[in-house]
Formats: sequence, structure tokens, C-alpha cells
Amino acid sequence: MSTARTDAERVELANTALYEAMERGDTAAMDRLWLDDSGTEVSCVHPGWPVLRGRSEVLRSYALIMASTDYIQFFLTDVEIEVVGDTALVTCTENILSGAPSETEGELGPLVGQLVVATNVFRRVGDGWKVWSHHGSPVLAGREDEEEDDSSESGA
Repeated sequence: MSTARTDAERVELANTALYEAMERGDTAAMDRLWLDDSGTEVSCVHPGWPVLRGRSEVLRSYALIMASTDYIQFFLTDVEIEVVGDTALVTCTENILSGAPSETEGELGPLVGQLVVATNVFRRVGDGWKVWSHHGSPVLAGREDEEEDDSSESGA
């Protein structure tokens, strides 16, 4: 594995680590990844949730999600990284595959796919990058196709 040489490469590694920690259900890694600065409030918006503010509240939300999710995997696409000084902005599409609840105990339920567009903001801390804010919004798949079908049926 090569060593990251640029800020953008370091931010990309930090962004990947965030999703890998979620996949593993690793609360200790999640704790290390988020900014811990008493002068700066972190924030998080999970799809469909209200904004969460404060490190404790954000880490608690991840712990709850990870504890109630049997399986989750992220395939990131459309990743764009912009670094300005000590702040970095990452936008991406989270292609999420997760296990729905199973009717049989001990077995994984059916796999469910979801698309979420995400913005992750990082701040440089020493020689690394920490998550300052995460915002995820669900993608309403098929909406454009439905609008086109509606307009062609009405003769518009």
C-alpha cells in the first residue's frame, strides 16, 4: 500500500476510514475519527434524521445505528475532494447495501439497497484529518422518470 503524499490523498484515506468503521461496527475507530476540539462543535445529519450537534450526540447516534445493523456495506462513487487550508470537503454517493431484519434468528435478512448523497467536512488536526461534519440525504430513485412519464401521458 502506498503512503498518501497529498492532502487530498490523506483526506480520501480519512473518508474511507469513516465508512470502514461503520461497516465493522467499530465504535472505538469512530471515536478516533471524529474531531475532538472543545472549541468546535461537530454535527451530523443521517438520512431522515434531524441535525445532531455535539460530539457525544453524534457518536451516540453511530453507536445506535451500528448496534442495530446486522450488515452494512458502502460502495462510494462520485467522490470529489476539495482541500482549502485546514478544511476539506468531500462529496460522494453512498451506494449502501444492508441486511434487513430476518424472520429467523441468527440469519441475515434480505439485502436492501439505498442511495445517499453525502457531504463530509474534515479539519486538519496535526498531520491527520478528522471528521467535523457529515450530512447524508436519500436519493429518491426514479423520480425523474416518473415526471417524464406523467408529462407524456397528459399530452404536455
